[in-house]
Amino acid sequence: MYVHAGEDVMIRSSKIIAIIERETVESSLEIQSFLDRKKEWLTNLTNDDYKSLIITDPHIYLSPIAPATLKRRLLTLKDYELNL
Repeated sequence: MYVHAGEDVMIRSSKIIAIIERETVESSLEIQSFLDRKKEWLTNLTNDDYKSLIITDPHIYLSPIAPATLKRRLLTLKDYELNL
């Protein structure tokens, strides 16, 4: 299944490794270093202000959607898959 990450981007839920809130991204030197090394894989889905960082295999997205909303969408997808 896929989850909407912002703009017209849909991400396969099985490819999602982590969803990290903006405050954590901005306060972590390790994450900043990781993003600097992986700039070629980074896609900004926002005009200028992101709410979450989505790490997938192999892409990284800055999303305008809050981590709690993404989590709720993923849990809804999981429930749907279990009921098939």
